[in-house]
Amino acid sequence: MVRVIGFLVGLVFAGVLLISLVSNAATYFASPPEATAAEEFHEHAKPLKLASDGPFGKFDTRQLQRGFQVYAEVCAACHGLNLVAFRDLKALGYNEAEIKKIAADWKTEVPSINPDTGEAATRPALPSDRFPDPFPNEVAARAANNNAFPPDLSLIAKAREGGAAYTYSLLTGYQNQPAELVHKFPDAKTPEGLYYNPYFPNLNLAMPPPLTANGQVTYADGRPATIDQMAKDVSAFLEWTAEPKLESRRAAGLAVAIFLLIATILGYLAYRQIWQEAKRKVRVTGVLDPANQAKNRRAKAKSGVAG
Repeated sequence: MVRVIGFLVGLVFAGVLLISLVSNAATYFASPPEATAAEEFHEHAKPLKLASDGPFGKFDTRQLQRGFQVYAEVCAACHGLNLVAFRDLKALGYNEAEIKKIAADWKTEVPSINPDTGEAATRPALPSDRFPDPFPNEVAARAANNNAFPPDLSLIAKAREGGAAYTYSLLTGYQNQPAELVHKFPDAKTPEGLYYNPYFPNLNLAMPPPLTANGQVTYADGRPATIDQMAKDVSAFLEWTAEPKLESRRAAGLAVAIFLLIATILGYLAYRQIWQEAKRKVRVTGVLDPANQAKNRRAKAKSGVAG
């Protein structure tokens, strides 16, 4: 009786779900939801080719140095890099003296404690310090950026879909809002204090265009610093900050793959060498065992059972 009641309850529940599904599907097709401005005008990241792409890619240290220049002279005014230490710049080709100078000359000092008074203070950065945040706290950051909180850029290439390509597209994607968008979605006009960028998820962001003119940064290697080149370089640099051990990780993975391949081949050859003369012997058991079949026949004959 309990099983019958349970079956009926389950049947009723399944019926309600089916009716709800059919009803919602009918409603959706009868009056589909209207597209939003973000859905219609948002664009996917533009393709970006970097030296670190692919399973055998390696970072271009010259490009990373240029990207660090762009970060230091443009992005560091608002965005922190608090998962990267100054001494990590050694991987970009800087020597110890250069790293010490970069740390000591960094525009934002490191929070510290005055040893004489015990009060909060600041001091010049050391190579062992991480890049300090440009603002003392989130409230100060929002107050200086139209109530928007600039994200830390240490892992931004991993935190955004598209990675470095997204960063590059965003930096080069600022433009006037299309008249077609305003005509079709009058309520989606870019608010005062925000900037239209089709590569940003909701199309409008509080960050003004950081790269505004060619030559905004003077590259140490003499390469022309166009807006497009600066955007590529800083995107490559942020790809490195998000995964600085990329090359060693790929090298370790390749070594493991080669080892497993060789071990597999040696294991197969050893198997063939050891067992090539052996013959498989199948031991018959159960009802197919001749001894068991003889016992069954004797038992049947004794009991007078046919067969």
